[in-house]
Amino acid sequence: MPSSTAIPSLQFDQVSKIFPGVKALNGVSFEARAGQVHGLLGENGAGKSTLLKILGGQYRPDGGRLLLNGEECRFTCAADAIAAGIAVIHQELQYVPELTVAENVLLGRLPQRFGFVNKRAASAMVAARLAEIGVELDPNARLIDLSIAQRQMAEICKAVLQDAQVIAFDEPTSSLSHRESEVLFRLVKDLRAAGKTIIYISHRLEELYALCDCCTIFRDGRKVATHPEMAAVPRERLISDMVGREVNDIYDYRPRQLGQERLQVRGMLGERLAAPLDFAVRGGEVLGFFGLVGAGRSELMRLLYGADARAQGQVLLDGQPVSAKGPSAAIEAGIVLCPEDRKEQGILAESSVAENINISCRRHDLLGGLFLRHAREAALADAFIQRLRIKTPNREQEIRLLSGGNQQKVILARWLAEPGLKVLILDEPTRGIDVGAKNEIYKLIHEVAESGCCVIVVSSELPEVLGIADRVIVMREGRISGELDRAAASETAVLRLALPDLA
Repeated sequence: MPSSTAIPSLQFDQVSKIFPGVKALNGVSFEARAGQVHGLLGENGAGKSTLLKILGGQYRPDGGRLLLNGEECRFTCAADAIAAGIAVIHQELQYVPELTVAENVLLGRLPQRFGFVNKRAASAMVAARLAEIGVELDPNARLIDLSIAQRQMAEICKAVLQDAQVIAFDEPTSSLSHRESEVLFRLVKDLRAAGKTIIYISHRLEELYALCDCCTIFRDGRKVATHPEMAAVPRERLISDMVGREVNDIYDYRPRQLGQERLQVRGMLGERLAAPLDFAVRGGEVLGFFGLVGAGRSELMRLLYGADARAQGQVLLDGQPVSAKGPSAAIEAGIVLCPEDRKEQGILAESSVAENINISCRRHDLLGGLFLRHAREAALADAFIQRLRIKTPNREQEIRLLSGGNQQKVILARWLAEPGLKVLILDEPTRGIDVGAKNEIYKLIHEVAESGCCVIVVSSELPEVLGIADRVIVMREGRISGELDRAAASETAVLRLALPDLA
């Protein structure tokens, strides 16, 4: 452990950042030291990601100073931060999808031959380094052809291979499998042992306790506390510091009387499923789907929703067949999907919060086929902003400027505003979302179920599935490997069905 009297390798001194209508950071001061993993905790919108964008040169602070090894730094762009020895892996991945893994990892410093990029040399260089750090990625694969988890690993490798002195991770395991997370944890520990300064943001408290030496907690753009010894801080204290209130039962499970089967999926088969699949959901039921990354859960949901073409299969809702002619047919029938990748598939990034909430249900509110009922849309947006506690200065704010958790709440608001909602499918609904916001989303899930709707929740977080679901279906390698009711769904029982070597 470095001496407490040594000059901190990284200091934030009264750093502030203001956006229109929002003070994202308000006089934040804390320090991080070489050879330590310093955790940053706080609700979505608390200012953590904004701070990392200042560290990475994407934003300039409106007040305060950033110091490296005691020297003030003023970055005008991301290249300045990289040149100063800083690498930031942002929650919203930043890559060029049409380029290969090797080209993305070496972007800005690609080897050349006779004035052209030497792709063979780049591939060999990255392959060797990936092997050194134990990451299994094809350096010649295009990012667009990889899963979200694989893209995340490529972004992490890009930062690690820069040999930076300060490395910041913003929700790095949000898309990773258990095995990939273990590789990341080993990398972080190796970097700490090498004397690097690590900033680590995560909403998963178990990994913060496993990795971090100390932590700083944010709330509403301010530093609430810094705890010099992470292991000595009770979990309940961290949660109350973050949300400003006690959260005793985060999952807020509510037993309820279930109705008859409302949704039936029969013989569903698509490109990435290994066999035809059948399942049903009762009215008022929360059905959880668990499995390892690549098990086929998201693919099954997209087939059900009509986002991908079915090889075969039928969906029945209240005994009536649902057309397979795309998502619009599913929405008309009352089936909606909050997708796994909210950035690319869920939000209209350049549009306002109000536009994103109203984009689907406005089809019910056309007057003469020409005019939209703007007053009604404004009132609807404001009502959901208040109900879901969406942190935004106003309904006209561009959704891309909101935190990931608040973007997720906007997508939820879009579907909750649908007057004919019957089936709500949530794919990784709390990925990258803080404890307080998770609690609010779980309450919404139970409210929807209590209204008689079917709710399907796909999640890679086993405690989440066990905490909120009435029943759990487990998938493995494109098949349904088992089904457990709430009483029988222990971690051991679910993992035994999910892992091939335990089956």
